[in-house]
Amino acid sequence: MSKYKIKIAGKNPSYFIKELIKRKINIYDLKTTSREIFIIVDISDYAKIKEIKTSYKIEIIERIGPVKYKYLIKKNYLFCCAFLLAILLNIFLSNIIFEVKIVHTNKEIISLIRNDLNYYGLKKFTFVRSHQKIEKLVEKILQKEQNDIEWMEIERKGTKYIVQVEQRKKNKPQEKCPNRNIVAKKAARILEIHANSGEVAVKINDYVDKNSVLISGLIHNKENIVAKRCASGIVFGEVWYKIDLNFPLNYYEEIKTNKSKYGLEINIFSRNINLLNNYKTYIKESTPLIINRLLPVNINFTKYYETKVISKNYSLKNIDKEALEKAEKTLLTKLPVKASILSKKVLKKVKMGSRIEVEVFIKAKEDITAYQDISNIDIKTEEKKE
Repeated sequence: MSKYKIKIAGKNPSYFIKELIKRKINIYDLKTTSREIFIIVDISDYAKIKEIKTSYKIEIIERIGPVKYKYLIKKNYLFCCAFLLAILLNIFLSNIIFEVKIVHTNKEIISLIRNDLNYYGLKKFTFVRSHQKIEKLVEKILQKEQNDIEWMEIERKGTKYIVQVEQRKKNKPQEKCPNRNIVAKKAARILEIHANSGEVAVKINDYVDKNSVLISGLIHNKENIVAKRCASGIVFGEVWYKIDLNFPLNYYEEIKTNKSKYGLEINIFSRNINLLNNYKTYIKESTPLIINRLLPVNINFTKYYETKVISKNYSLKNIDKEALEKAEKTLLTKLPVKASILSKKVLKKVKMGSRIEVEVFIKAKEDITAYQDISNIDIKTEEKKE
């Protein structure tokens, strides 16, 4: 039941209490000072108290029960309306798709799928569809594009659809292999030789220079060259690299992850309330939705990008592990897919002002296969050279 806590101030306030008792007004709590009395009464009794003609000052200092919340809502009516609108708007926006991302490396496939999705109405700024409708849409596109698409999946992440596509592989006509040698792409120590055709010209553990012949397309019968062929195969070698790196003594970086989401940002009295955002660290892009010039309340439609904070302190003692990992990662991004690291070590490290310079030596196993055209070589002239 709702009640009021009121303050009665004036000369000899105990007299006023006697008057309340005389009028049979229920008093739930009573605290007195020399010139003030604090009591709790029912709302209906408070109306009776206000009817008493008196010189005492009567003031409500606290509301108790449901009346308290009604009073707060009435007092903050504009804010409550804005907050309710923000909630409803947030629910509305969370059911709208703001991005359709097609994951594939082939631009033609991306364009093909994009056109199909647009045709079936799955595009930006449309409402979220049920799982069953998405599955039916995928079946229609797979049926329509069966000559080009092998597999397709559409996954919803917040207000974004991620479309995964696998292109159907088609058998390409085999091209005629020209007469050629297999030569070393770079200086290396030979580790593996896998020859399909041609004459192997080197051995395991041989050291070769760049452009040295590894598998020859010139076919010998004893000491005579009898034919030219297309040398085919693959040769792996141990290749050596020196990588120079530098690190700041104090490193700080805030980088984006692959996660993002849309939400609402409410600015109230210089305080920000972020709805649907639970990222600990993030950067954001905001678009104003509601700007109130009378009250300090603004509502923005915001895209939040999750970030990862990296903070490290480096010294000559702890730099080795970080330098080796970074050197390996840097090198592997430049090498063929099948390359691997055989060994690595720090050659030297020097502190230079606010940075540390590090030199790393790496041995890598990689494909050193390159090709040398021998179509124009005259066999008789080549025999005289040998």
